Amino acid sequence: MHGRRSLPLSLGVACLVALGVAPPAAMSRTQQPLSPGALQHASQPVAVRAWIARPSAAPAPLQQRFRQLRALAGSHPSPAREAVAPGAAPLNHDEIGLPQNEESVTACRGDTRRVLGGTNDYRGLLDPQQNFTGWHYSSDGGASVANEGLLPALDGIPSGGDPVDVADKACQLFAGSLNYDPVDLFPSAIGVYRSDPETLASCPGGTAGSCWPRRRIVARAPEGHFYDKEWIYAGSSGDAGNVVWVVFSDFKNTDANPAGFTAQILAVRCTADLNRCTRPIPISLNDPDVQFGDVTIGPDGSTYVTWSAIQGELEGTPQTFVHKIRVAPPGSTTFGPEHVVAVEPNAIPFGGALHANDFRVATYPKNEVVQNGGLPRVFVTWDACEFRLMDRVCEEPVIKLTHSDDSGATWSEPSLLSRGGDNYFPTISQDGAGRLAEAWYTNRYDRTFHNRQDVELASVDPQLGAATGVARITRESNEPEADPTLGGLFIGDYFEVFADRGTALTHFNANYRSVPVLGEGLPIPQQDNFLSRDPF
Repeated sequence: MHGRRSLPLSLGVACLVALGVAPPAAMSRTQQPLSPGALQHASQPVAVRAWIARPSAAPAPLQQRFRQLRALAGSHPSPAREAVAPGAAPLNHDEIGLPQNEESVTACRGDTRRVLGGTNDYRGLLDPQQNFTGWHYSSDGGASVANEGLLPALDGIPSGGDPVDVADKACQLFAGSLNYDPVDLFPSAIGVYRSDPETLASCPGGTAGSCWPRRRIVARAPEGHFYDKEWIYAGSSGDAGNVVWVVFSDFKNTDANPAGFTAQILAVRCTADLNRCTRPIPISLNDPDVQFGDVTIGPDGSTYVTWSAIQGELEGTPQTFVHKIRVAPPGSTTFGPEHVVAVEPNAIPFGGALHANDFRVATYPKNEVVQNGGLPRVFVTWDACEFRLMDRVCEEPVIKLTHSDDSGATWSEPSLLSRGGDNYFPTISQDGAGRLAEAWYTNRYDRTFHNRQDVELASVDPQLGAATGVARITRESNEPEADPTLGGLFIGDYFEVFADRGTALTHFNANYRSVPVLGEGLPIPQQDNFLSRDPF
């Protein structure tokens, strides 16, 4: 993920120092897998963990705080286990107050009592193997957590965040993750894990391999490359039967531009049992700066991949995002031509910010496909600024939605789903019955400062391509700067909604829960993952 330059990196160091955890020894290397420019553009957990072993690189204003946290951890090595959680309950069992963010969610079709959520879970800083991708299973629709843990290492390479969770029609549960050495960032790989509700409910939890009996690396980066921002989808695709598609970004070091990197979107298709996977398939062909691949297997069995090409970032000029799509026919791994979905000159830029918030944010398009009049209709949604001050400060971003009935060759005029104020991180899901749910964060209920955050859920008519209703599903606005560890620097690069037959499960980030952090002091608000269950 493209992002801010230094502060997010240092806070992972603070977590580790505070907990008294020694970082693993770095491997001896002759070539780093990421240039400094590319490191600043990778996913936030990658950047956090890359600096864990280098606390002296923390910004000077924070170094004294880190020394104080080290002393605190040394005098209180065992945090208190009692937590205070008034109001809404989070979808985790964290009793030491470390953050969880970047939420993904899925559930079994027809039985949404069985829910799997994923997070970047900073309790991974306590894990001896430094696994970082959290999983959280509920058997009662999210009312409580039946079991949870961290995705285990693959071939000795820890899980490293960017959680993605999907379920197929048989309710086989899949989790996607980045996997990389937390100090050296190499080896770098994309991991996919498979389980089922019964296994997740009864296994020991934690990093136990028995929780995920089938798991594998589906793509391993060559030296000088780093694989980032994976997304996965499981479903039936023509003669290929049940498959799992994985898309991800490939960052490559280069001296050809000032940023020191180029990027490409790649895809891999695996059998549903994960026994066989293709080699990485190039998706983006002509653009040197890309990010945010998304993949959907449509009801027709075709595979739809979208991403953004970024113009201007490598050159240091104002950024324009060009959203693109390619489609592979049912059962095929051969993709058709590249089509432009939309050209967005007012995208939330990489390195930019919302006008009243400090956390990292950039325009991240997502896609979904429904059957409409016997034909697949593909939707793409994204956020964009109404005005971009100094080319980096995003004012009053809106949520846009467009659709295509001819595999992406032509697109409708984008409609606006949001209802004023600042709106960002859209997420969209079809409900298995031809309807669409879309959610996003909004600051419009903080009428004075546009800082505090809520979640809105829209019911989208797939024939009209427009929202027929928008509801606020958070009862109280969240203060995103409240977390004592991360402050307002990071809440994730996305969150997710999953819809099934008129019910939407929205897995979002908030600081509603109060815990004595590291067992010290008073219960104070800190970052957690919450699940809301709503009709739409």
